[in-house]
Amino acid sequence: MSGRAHGSAAEDRAPLGDAERNGEAAARRVLVADLDGTLLGGDDEARLRLRRALRRHPEITVVFATGRGLASVRALLREDPHLPTPRWIVADVGASVVDASDMRHVTALEGPLRAGWPGHDRVRRALRRFPQLRYQEGVAQEGRCSYHLAPDGLTRALTGAVEALGCSCSYSEERYFDVLPPGAGKGQAVRRLLDRHGWRRTDLLVAGDSLNDLSLFRLGANGVIVGNAEAALSERAPHDPYTHRSSLDGAAAILSALRRLGWVRPAASVVIGYHRAPARLSGGRWTRPTSPNGILPTLTSLLAESPDAPDVESPDVESPDVDSPDGGRLDAVWAAAVPVAKPDVPAPSFPAGLPVAPLPVAPARWAGYFHRACKEALWPALMSRPDLIRHNAADWHDYEQVNAAFARHISDHAVHGATVWLHDYNLWLVPGLLKDARPDLVVGAFHHTPFPSPEVFRRLPAAEQLRASLARLDWAGFHTAGFARHFGRLLGDHARGPRVGVHPLGVDREAVAALARSRTPTAEEGTLVLSVERLDYAKAPVLKVHALAALLEQEPGLRGRLRFRLVCPPPEPGILAYEATRTELERAVSALNDRWRRRGWQPVEYIPRALPFNEVMDHYLAADVFWVTSLADGMNLTAQEYLVAQAATARTGVLVLSRYTGAARQFGKAALLTDPRRPHDLVDTLRRALAMPPAQRRLNTTRLARLLSAPPPAVWARDVVAAIRATAGNGRPDVVPGGRGGPRWAHDPTAATA
Repeated sequence: MSGRAHGSAAEDRAPLGDAERNGEAAARRVLVADLDGTLLGGDDEARLRLRRALRRHPEITVVFATGRGLASVRALLREDPHLPTPRWIVADVGASVVDASDMRHVTALEGPLRAGWPGHDRVRRALRRFPQLRYQEGVAQEGRCSYHLAPDGLTRALTGAVEALGCSCSYSEERYFDVLPPGAGKGQAVRRLLDRHGWRRTDLLVAGDSLNDLSLFRLGANGVIVGNAEAALSERAPHDPYTHRSSLDGAAAILSALRRLGWVRPAASVVIGYHRAPARLSGGRWTRPTSPNGILPTLTSLLAESPDAPDVESPDVESPDVDSPDGGRLDAVWAAAVPVAKPDVPAPSFPAGLPVAPLPVAPARWAGYFHRACKEALWPALMSRPDLIRHNAADWHDYEQVNAAFARHISDHAVHGATVWLHDYNLWLVPGLLKDARPDLVVGAFHHTPFPSPEVFRRLPAAEQLRASLARLDWAGFHTAGFARHFGRLLGDHARGPRVGVHPLGVDREAVAALARSRTPTAEEGTLVLSVERLDYAKAPVLKVHALAALLEQEPGLRGRLRFRLVCPPPEPGILAYEATRTELERAVSALNDRWRRRGWQPVEYIPRALPFNEVMDHYLAADVFWVTSLADGMNLTAQEYLVAQAATARTGVLVLSRYTGAARQFGKAALLTDPRRPHDLVDTLRRALAMPPAQRRLNTTRLARLLSAPPPAVWARDVVAAIRATAGNGRPDVVPGGRGGPRWAHDPTAATA
């Protein structure tokens, strides 16, 4: 009979529900499953749920272990839309091992498995004297001979003849008789994969339905015998806590076992689509942002409230909707791209309690998608710099492919009727793709960046493709009414376009104030002007340095006591769109310092790296002037942080704010506004700020801090989810709701005023 018994490895495995957790590096989990009766077993809906669950979890490697030949498996993969994608294929009842990425045989593994095989023709000649054997004509066979055989034909004489050939045999389902090389078998082949890749038995789940799967259950791994399995397999497989005998058939049994192990999470009623993960991979570990503000911490705080998945779930239903718009638990998952160099090596685990669904993206594709298509083609349009648009067909193909992958990934994670919340221009093609595949989903998108005028948007070579996708949204959100008007004008001829909401994002004022009060920054001499911003031509860092140079020329009394500190971290490696800005900035800083440097003083301190938030806070508290000169911007949360920190500690710092930021729309004439597109205005406004008496500075800053009326970030996020969900079933009317404190428009969003 098939499968030599292998020694138990109980010390290296865990029962269902008790799988090991590794907080640092994600283990490569492996599902090894038979095809006929197992992965192909059960109804189509159960098989589709299993496929979606496996696509939700790319860290699970799928291995087919089948009696079929490779040609038959390849035909199934072409024709069966519910079959999961394998990474490895153990075929021919364990005589063949195939790398499914290129469908090539792995000869290094097959060699030992087929050792001693006398050859197909010799086996057939030797067994011709057994008339009860009917050879399986038309079935491609490699390293095996396969027959049909009735139970009463399985005689000692027949098995003795097989042994005399130096072979082994497998009999299953009371009809399939396979003659194999002496070292072949599904379990033996999988054991060689285990040894080659260093997979742990605790991270292995085997699933089968017939006796030719018996050797799989003797590997000492977790196992599930499906409900429709032949009785003999259940009788002869190990009876221990690690081998689960399911009452469910085929794919439903596998999905139930995966859930019992805690390897898969259910689909969610809210799916957040963001091109980045909520943490940064550094030194093999994920680290969260130290600031409580910005979209990544905001969404993280929202998801940290998500419910834990139950230990055991019904395989026949998806996750129930347990969302509570009034602040209860949120059943949500964050779908994020994660660039990975080696698809077979999983990224480290995300921090516990954070439901993240990583979408692996190859580095080359990520570079074309994000570094070039997003930053060189789309970003200039958002910043109203169409002259800088650089469109490349190959890069745009990467953008399309990543968006298509995101749409599939989000669909796999979403229950029927789920709410999908997309973010920013990086996923502009997802709405159309999702609505084509899943019209049941309610899809919204929030734009954290400026939204350009229709005239600038149409300068994009892919403008119509993007516009058609954005028109499929149910809801679109913006920080300001002006950005929303641009969007409304762009889609003006779509009679039933998306609802539009204005939801200005604020900062966690309590957290910022508490940190400010807890810090004791070192006293600094002279007058400090501070800017904290990422490297970007839209932030106008070079214009700042030029303005400072002009001011020092005009005001000799400021030389030796005025310092400009620019905290300006670079973009991620590989983004070249800002290289010209970096070069020009470094030259301008060097020239200005060389011009006026004296003993113990230079006018510009350039810090080209990211700082922990507590260090940023120390700079906020030390600064006499906070200088924001964006040519185009979203809300600009650093300006808000500065105001809260200064007001919380009764300091006398003052904010100089670009009129092109979202915050400027919020403050109106109460702010000290500057126009970075007019160089003399940059100089004059900075001069006014420096000359302002301390009492007037304190009054101005306190007044602006009181105008910060946006809800806490987590509440803001829940408001947006509720706004998106409110469009469900309403036929996408033209009524346009606003966010908290924002305009509530009726009918035409273009009629609103900023």
